[in-house]
Amino acid sequence: MNGLKLPPLVASILLTLSFSVSADFFSDHKGEIENNVPRLGYGVAVTDFDQDGLFDFVVTGFGYENLVLAHRAGVLTDINDHPSVANPASMAIGVVACDVDTDGVEELYFLNTDRYSGRKEFTDNLVDLNDGMLDLFTLPKNNENLNLTAGRSVACVDRNGSGKFGIYVANYGGPVRYYESNNRKIRDIAPALNLDRVTGGRSVVAGHIVSDQVDIFASNERGPNFLYVNNAGEFKDKAVELNVSDTLQHGRGVALTDLNYDGRLGIVAGNWNGYHRIYVPVAESFADVSPVNFRQPSRIRTVISADFDNDGFDEIFLNNIGEKNRLFRVRGGYIFEELTLTSALEPDGLGTGAAVADVDGDGILELLISHGEDKAQPISLYKAKVSKSARFLRIIPKNRSGAPARGATVTLRTNLRTHAKTIDAGSGYLCQMEPVAHFGIRAGEKVHDVVIRWTDGSTQVVQINEVNVHHTVHQS
Repeated sequence: MNGLKLPPLVASILLTLSFSVSADFFSDHKGEIENNVPRLGYGVAVTDFDQDGLFDFVVTGFGYENLVLAHRAGVLTDINDHPSVANPASMAIGVVACDVDTDGVEELYFLNTDRYSGRKEFTDNLVDLNDGMLDLFTLPKNNENLNLTAGRSVACVDRNGSGKFGIYVANYGGPVRYYESNNRKIRDIAPALNLDRVTGGRSVVAGHIVSDQVDIFASNERGPNFLYVNNAGEFKDKAVELNVSDTLQHGRGVALTDLNYDGRLGIVAGNWNGYHRIYVPVAESFADVSPVNFRQPSRIRTVISADFDNDGFDEIFLNNIGEKNRLFRVRGGYIFEELTLTSALEPDGLGTGAAVADVDGDGILELLISHGEDKAQPISLYKAKVSKSARFLRIIPKNRSGAPARGATVTLRTNLRTHAKTIDAGSGYLCQMEPVAHFGIRAGEKVHDVVIRWTDGSTQVVQINEVNVHHTVHQS
């Protein structure tokens, strides 16, 4: 395992996963989605679209309207009435939200793709939610920087730690784009940052992977992965050096997560009909500790790491297209326990994207799965069956502009663990999760504090005096 030394018991467990009891983990809530008709969809993002303090699911449509599903009176209903967001003709596939102009409100970036690879007909959209839902790419001054290359995923990157996000666009069969906006003028600075490589771009995540600044991991097809380490806002690819290039596999979903409850983020990477990876940081590199049963090939799309049942142990959800989904509990000590699924198994589901968020404010995550590609299917919605004694803590970091600090890291410190969580900047596959560090609290666990590492590398300690709360922290 590339020099990783594990206790003999743990090493043996890595060869064969243990299994949990057969009780179903999720309950089905798709009946709570209003007008949930079959549709072709792909990516899903989470943002507070209407600035009411609750998060909303933004669900792309491929030849269908993009939806903004908000929780209203016990149902998820589409609250969008803006053509620049709905845009059914543009065939959206990837989507993220982040604040590109430091006004404290996130913009929405839709990656549209009407071709598998190479040049496409429809450009992307960058919609300013705080400026009349203006699509910045429709401004004449931005015509020279339209993205007319087929692509897949996008991620938000605060490369300078200033609170001003750029957007990494993983194109397919054309150069990567890296957009920044200044006074509504969009520039592609990927060439200046040496990011404009041509590959089969699939997934991209951004966070504190190696450095104290925001690094970028891009999972690719028909070529090696990239791991761009940030040095004062500039990047150097160290994927080969750090053992995560995985050149012979075809990348799909990726998530950043703490896989050993030791305060360090690792990388879970799914590969299309190839071996899935669990990369953990070891010394100055990464090692793949994926057990045999976890790594077995599948038609993987989205990868999500979250504590769905609030027991204090994260789960890894593998969303496959046209075959059974899978769920693993992260026990610590590199032990990954497969859980039984009935609801959310979806053996015939054509899952294309998925995201998690607490959209009703009850402290329990909703899992939304979008479907499509080969056949129109309704959206799915699930929630874990949570014990009445379960507890949670939700930390919502806001940067100095007042926007979600995507790419920051929140580390929970208790008497039982040191547990790091990224504030999602773009992940899964084509998707983006809520900008919250959601922790379940273990039985007998006493919470001490949380440490927030902001995107500029600075840290802030926050004392925690109660649980079962949604706690917003503003950057000092």
